[in-house]
Amino acid sequence: MATATITLSRSSLDLADARFKSLKGPIDADLMWEVFCGIPEGIDRYLVLRDLLTVAPKVYYQLLLRHTETILPFIYTPTVGEACERYHQLPLKTRGLYLTLHDRGNILNKLQAWPTQDIKVTVITDGERILGLGDLGANGMGISEGKITLYTAAAGVDPQQCLPICVDAGTNNPKLLADPDYRGIKAPRLTGAEFDGFMAEVMEGLRAWRPHLLVQFEDFGNNNAFRLLEAWRHKMCAFNDDIQGTACITLAGLLSAVRATGKPLQQHRLLFLGAGEAGTGIGELVAQYLHLRHGLSLKEGRQRCFFLDSKGLVCSSRSNLQHHKQPFAHDVPFCPDLKSAITALKPTALIGVSTIAKAFNQEVVGAMCGLAERPIIFPLSNPTSKSECSFEDAFRWSNGKVLFASGSPFAPLHGAAGALHHPAQANNAYIFPAVGFAAVLTQSREITDEMFVLAAEELSKMTDMQELEQGRLFPPFQRIRAISKALAGRVAQHMVAAGLGALPGDFTGDWEAYVADRMWHHDHM
Repeated sequence: MATATITLSRSSLDLADARFKSLKGPIDADLMWEVFCGIPEGIDRYLVLRDLLTVAPKVYYQLLLRHTETILPFIYTPTVGEACERYHQLPLKTRGLYLTLHDRGNILNKLQAWPTQDIKVTVITDGERILGLGDLGANGMGISEGKITLYTAAAGVDPQQCLPICVDAGTNNPKLLADPDYRGIKAPRLTGAEFDGFMAEVMEGLRAWRPHLLVQFEDFGNNNAFRLLEAWRHKMCAFNDDIQGTACITLAGLLSAVRATGKPLQQHRLLFLGAGEAGTGIGELVAQYLHLRHGLSLKEGRQRCFFLDSKGLVCSSRSNLQHHKQPFAHDVPFCPDLKSAITALKPTALIGVSTIAKAFNQEVVGAMCGLAERPIIFPLSNPTSKSECSFEDAFRWSNGKVLFASGSPFAPLHGAAGALHHPAQANNAYIFPAVGFAAVLTQSREITDEMFVLAAEELSKMTDMQELEQGRLFPPFQRIRAISKALAGRVAQHMVAAGLGALPGDFTGDWEAYVADRMWHHDHM
């Protein structure tokens, strides 16, 4: 039990009086849980948890591991979106490392000066595309801090071995540039060769500093995300969660959903609203799955996936498409909008990665119901304010037939017969902590697409038909450590078998038992 004084921050609505309650004396998890539950939902809970991590980290991790499913929305999406928007205004102690333009030529020295050197995992962002909120510059540190906590909560990576990093390469956000309180570099973003040169120094510095470091790219803009991933994924153990993690959890959801439809995935047609890194990343992993498991060529797999961007349907008649959209430019007639695309293409699955709130309206859901007895509708955009539709609307408009997964959490609903229906949340935290932990344990040289296909398959097997009928496309998140243990064990086994990872010297012969034995717990503090 920690003895300290904890000051709980309230919302920055009134920063002149930003402290509202003090607790003196022993702090324990039961007391703090009572305090936490008595605080209004939203940014206040985020701030309380941040304060608790600073003054009583053991109690913080006790709460996090006991109540992961309840706490998750207040350390990550949707609350972290608001926290990033207001990061420069909030009374926060930054936990991560900033690497800025002023550090050019000195990146490695700055890494070597970090107080904790045994770092095995880093989440790195440049803040250009935070959730669906756009360019938040140096405020993007909040997303790295939130994501890296999930490695500990979900998969048991020692928090002392985790480092959130924000690369400050400027911002194009006019509000932040004009805000006197903004603490980032007040200059337009680096672009092109200058940006690539700066990021090359950052990545080479990380590789020289910690050769077996796992690097997770997070919330880089579309123009840079694919290029960075391709430049570094074969040089070091690196992946992009927005592209690959989102693709993996979505594929897992699709594999669960198609079991409920009675038709395998290769018999479905997927229509995506949004053609950025998340959407095309999903399309590519779907194609990889169909190629690896069902013998289709990658081209044939991609032909099951169609995309709409801001200009309409991505198709072969369009010119000047961005590189990541070109593999999905099929030889079909152009459609200017979602309604006409549904009519022409007759999809059985509709996936939203557009950040256009309420784009899946009653007419859209009704049209999908006319094409499939159990339409698959995944509004994946975050935060909640950007979701293409709510679970309540999709459930009501489909008379309860929808197979639903969203990016942000929604409350369960009672159906006509009184049965409780649970909206699935396609939360990347089911995937990236386990895959990352497997890479750490085996010191894998890289993370391949097949590893994500394998993780998606394993996760989709963890729900039975009764759970699917209740809307559970994924197992309950409250079991996340058991889920991660199984996923990490299976992926680690594959990494070693593929020759990319090394069998640990103290391996016991049972991967799940080995992973469980190496999961960090708050009692280790």
